[in-house]
Amino acid sequence: MQRKFVSSIFVAVIVVAAARMVQAQDAKTRYPAMAPVNEYLIADRNAEIALARSAAPKSISDQAEILVLTEHGYETAVKGTNGFVCMVERGWTAGANDRDFWNPKARSPFCLNAPAVETYLPLTIMKTNLALAGKSKPDIVAAIPAALDGKKLAPIARGAMCYMMSKQGYLNNADGPWHPHLMFFAPLTKPAAWGANLDDSPIVAVEDTEDRITIFMVPVPRWSDGTPDSNTQ
Repeated sequence: MQRKFVSSIFVAVIVVAAARMVQAQDAKTRYPAMAPVNEYLIADRNAEIALARSAAPKSISDQAEILVLTEHGYETAVKGTNGFVCMVERGWTAGANDRDFWNPKARSPFCLNAPAVETYLPLTIMKTNLALAGKSKPDIVAAIPAALDGKKLAPIARGAMCYMMSKQGYLNNADGPWHPHLMFFAPLTKPAAWGANLDDSPIVAVEDTEDRITIFMVPVPRWSDGTPDSNTQ
């Protein structure tokens, strides 16, 4: 059962990684441009807070700071006490060739630990502010390496990670919420250094050259509410 599950997620991640490396043409892209801003917003503020909290078990998310998206960017809806920040990313944080980059349905709840809050959260904030300012996809993608080179963004911190265990998430049109998992961020690293993407390894990885990080994903068997991930059965 475990080998079957690991094999299935390995295939899924490789497909995602390959899609990011292929040159996409706007004429073939489902969402070639940004939709009206209000389509990316969640009208019910409490619903967005609940969705953000669903990224991690209550023992973590109940004491976390919660950010919600407004037409002017993310703002703090709930103050936290444990150093974690929970929020819902939109599609524009994906790679340039991701077909769901401008998908207004994309909702990716996650809870970041303190090192990720310090060094990964600014990536999300910068991309979001640029998108809401009406910048193009190429402008958004190009802004990150420029900010890293200019030291306006810090390199990803050692120990940065997040929880992505919400079954209410919608990562993209192909996968929906995908699987509950933990994500670990590292400076660009070959996946094999962690034993990722190898037969029977529980770790899968994607090299994000645009943001200069490698994302290591470790699937877990249950969603944040304790219910099992039925795709592992």
